[in-house]
Amino acid sequence: MSDQMDRLVDSPWLRNNVTRVTWVLTVVAYVLVLATFSPAYKYLPYVRITQAQTNLLGTVVVILNAVSLSFLLLGYYWIRRGNVRRHRASMLTAFVGILAFLLIYLEKVGGGYIKTITSTSAAVRLSYFALLGIHEFLSIVAVPVVLYAVLLGLTHAPAELPGTSHPRYGRIAVATWVASLALGILVYFILNVYAGYSFAAHHGPPI
Repeated sequence: MSDQMDRLVDSPWLRNNVTRVTWVLTVVAYVLVLATFSPAYKYLPYVRITQAQTNLLGTVVVILNAVSLSFLLLGYYWIRRGNVRRHRASMLTAFVGILAFLLIYLEKVGGGYIKTITSTSAAVRLSYFALLGIHEFLSIVAVPVVLYAVLLGLTHAPAELPGTSHPRYGRIAVATWVASLALGILVYFILNVYAGYSFAAHHGPPI
């Protein structure tokens, strides 16, 4: 009875289908992002926004990334010290933050403008695109791993989790997620503060 009360989502069906639900949600996320980056974005319910609003949403996005990163590190800190309750609260806060980031980011992309780097320095441009590529790769990898770890955490009581794949996948999720968020923040500052950018109307993937 106590285990059931400790489960945040007490659904036997979800509990027994964590892997299937993980892959369904992963495919939905990938399709939504790809559609936003493609000409199909015109058929999605994005609201057209101005350049100033695009910049504002970009700032909100980087703040959400920083908040999520902070709670991820806190979650890692708490689990290393055996405080499962605080670990779970920190990780779920980070997850909510990243969901909010995704929704705002997609609106910025689908309804806003492309930002292109204007620096003429070969070293700056190479560094920017290399870091951006690694960030995007890690983001793609993190989606199913993070979803799987979160769903296990939601459907199992803390005492049950050591007997699942949660500890192993949780470590992978934290590593990829932390690296992806940190690089995303770095890329933002390179483009918006150091290298400089110009705007173009959105008709394809932003840079």
